[in-house]
Amino acid sequence: MRIARRGLLLVLSSPSGAGKTTLARRLLDADENIRMSVSVTTRKPRPGEVDGVDYIFVDRREFERLKARRKLLEWAEVFGHLYATPRAQVLDALQSGNDVLFDVDWQGARQLKKRLSRDVVRVFILPPDGKALERRLKARNQDSEATVAHRMARAAAEIEHWDEYDYVVVNADVDEALAEIKCILAAERLRRDRQSGLDAFVAAMLESI
Repeated sequence: MRIARRGLLLVLSSPSGAGKTTLARRLLDADENIRMSVSVTTRKPRPGEVDGVDYIFVDRREFERLKARRKLLEWAEVFGHLYATPRAQVLDALQSGNDVLFDVDWQGARQLKKRLSRDVVRVFILPPDGKALERRLKARNQDSEATVAHRMARAAAEIEHWDEYDYVVVNADVDEALAEIKCILAAERLRRDRQSGLDAFVAAMLESI
């Protein structure tokens, strides 16, 4: 029997190249009860990205307008580009008992925790080592050597925020890392304080005894 519950916000963060995006996509494919938060960004689309599906692409003027009108739940600047989460889509999902997946950095995770503390579950993804991280960045074939070097330089600073998260998963094997994230999600969905229909369920049960 499924008891009504409030949705949760599953936040995945990692340094670039740790496999966060791959894990997020595989989780979405495996679990129909969670959907991706579509972020607003000022960066240009990469090959294959679709506006409104992968990101909502806007210029800086429009981004600042959304921010001023309090349409954004959190925002951050990463590698010279602005990223943010639209407020309405997240609040509607929570009230409907739906879960939302976030692919954001530590800045976004911190703001989400500040604004929606009881709804946020934070998972930090670590690579098995620095060499693996560098190999993954070079394998993308989308970034220049200078960009890869810059991202590697930023990785250590990003990893320093690992202890702000509720869980840490080392992505040495994608299947194992995905299984661990699924376990985290299953446990968090069962938290007593997240199951809004539990009081009524128990009350009805006691009446029937």
